[in-house]
Amino acid sequence: MHLALYGGSFDPPHNGHLALCLFASELLRVDRLIISVSNNPFKGRYLAADVHRKGMAQLLAGELSRVGISAEVSGWELEKRQPSFTIDLIRYVRSVYPLDSLTLLIGEDSFREITSWKSWQTLFSLCRVAVFRRSSAQEPLPPEVFPPDSIRFIDFDCPISSTIVRQAVVAGLPVAGLLPSSIRHYIAEHGLYRTA
Repeated sequence: MHLALYGGSFDPPHNGHLALCLFASELLRVDRLIISVSNNPFKGRYLAADVHRKGMAQLLAGELSRVGISAEVSGWELEKRQPSFTIDLIRYVRSVYPLDSLTLLIGEDSFREITSWKSWQTLFSLCRVAVFRRSSAQEPLPPEVFPPDSIRFIDFDCPISSTIVRQAVVAGLPVAGLLPSSIRHYIAEHGLYRTA
């Protein structure tokens, strides 16, 4: 079985996340997608509580399931109650699915910082990496830095970000084109980001 792991703060999940998951599932022939809600030590505080970020990630997984993609949400990083590093998450997923192939899905911004990650060289012995690039971005890091055939670059230009969504909510602007309807309703129901 081919697993794909997609981690993020999901504060909130938006149509860009949804599109990336759909694209990756089709292009990489993913059998199961694991969405991990992060507790990133390099980020400041999250604007939505962990319970809400996980709840919205579960709605994202539900959107994927509706179109036939097998998706699950992992709260392992949140349950640790301490900063989590990508290598720790990958080792955890490997312990649960020791016989399956694994691809880590990351955006180009994250990829540009990969050599500063904890135990980043070890990562390539545990999984492959799919990097989703923006057409406006600079050239990627030199491929000779990484093991052969360990990384696949995929062009994916999506202008939506969680920051844009939060700003739109604060300003009272329409967000129907930015969010799946289930997540839009969740944000409204719980009054999230109104005082961001």
